[in-house]
Amino acid sequence: MGQLTDVQIRNWIKAGEAIAKADGDGLTFTLSAKGTAAWVLRYRVPGAKSQKEITLGRYPDISLGKARELATEARAKVQQGADVAREKQATKRESASAWTVRQLADDYMQKSEAHLAQGTIDQRRQQLGAHVFPIIGSLAAKDVTPADVVTITERAAAKSLHVARLVLIALRGVFAHGVARHVVKSNPCIDVKAKAVIGPRPVRRTRLMLTEPELRAMLPALPDQGRQNELALKILLATCTRIGELTRAEWSHIDFERREWAIPAEHAKNKKRFVIPLPDVVVGWFVELQQLAFGSRFVLPVRSRRDEGDKHMESSTLNVACNRIHAALKDKETGREACRRFTPHDLRSTARSHLSALGVDIIVAERCLNHSLGGLVAVYDQHDYLTERRAALDTWCSFLQACELGKDWNVVPMRKAAA
Repeated sequence: MGQLTDVQIRNWIKAGEAIAKADGDGLTFTLSAKGTAAWVLRYRVPGAKSQKEITLGRYPDISLGKARELATEARAKVQQGADVAREKQATKRESASAWTVRQLADDYMQKSEAHLAQGTIDQRRQQLGAHVFPIIGSLAAKDVTPADVVTITERAAAKSLHVARLVLIALRGVFAHGVARHVVKSNPCIDVKAKAVIGPRPVRRTRLMLTEPELRAMLPALPDQGRQNELALKILLATCTRIGELTRAEWSHIDFERREWAIPAEHAKNKKRFVIPLPDVVVGWFVELQQLAFGSRFVLPVRSRRDEGDKHMESSTLNVACNRIHAALKDKETGREACRRFTPHDLRSTARSHLSALGVDIIVAERCLNHSLGGLVAVYDQHDYLTERRAALDTWCSFLQACELGKDWNVVPMRKAAA
């Protein structure tokens, strides 16, 4: 060793070209095309036909002098018959086998970003954080048993059967990843069946359409949920959007001058960019939310945990708000409901149903919800109906304002007016 100098190394890094330069006795400085500098020791185990190599560390974390010291130690082991690269791999596997559930889940989520939709990733992070980490997050992943999985699933089911199934799906994914990484020997979820733990899958819930009387009861009750939640639910209802599209919206997506909200492809269910025309009243709601965002890049930021970084609101926040509204509008003595229990997604079906009642053409109404038109219509009709959708949403918002303010609605439906 001794052929390289620090000055040479710094010059090579500055030049930025991929290289491999030998220092002698198998020690080599490498620089990748992406700029990663590292030390590699090439060696041959006594009796072996092929050469092997081991990465000693990255430069400048490992200096030239330290790299020579580590290379000398490694060659001494090789001369005694040791395979240092294999020993390093074994040590790495032993370290991984000591991972906690939280560490394994973090690695799983990071590796899943390439093939899972962002909405799914956000949902699984929320499920793991709320239902798994509080119980077994600090437990060694290899020590988790099927009984632990059953306990977690049952506790989640006490709040929601649907969430319990999603939690079990997330756990299966985490531990399947653990098996593939040799962190755990077997998947403790493999024989845990949702049907046996929480019963058969419930019948799919029919989407709800809130009637005009229910809207007249519900809209005035929104302020009790806080101004941010109130405006968020109004925007969902007025723009026919999905909850994930709104909670992940950023201010860069809102064009106040053009009165448009552009949902990027990665946020849309059909993975296509979609532009929503914004009625004047909705623009006003966004302006107010921007004032409440306190500089966040998100339209609906989490303000209570700003020390954890700039994060957007979780969808579950608005689900909780909907449940509170239902409870507030239910007479405790008679049990009479002024408004049925609804979810944020029910606001989409509510909007779609009322658009038809207002006389909006079926194609325009479907495009307001960013539904695919299907069949030959989707092939030959490439018109985006932006102008028609703007008129439809303007009428829809006027109807909602009348409901909120307790005013009569006596506008002739759009279809009849056109006739």
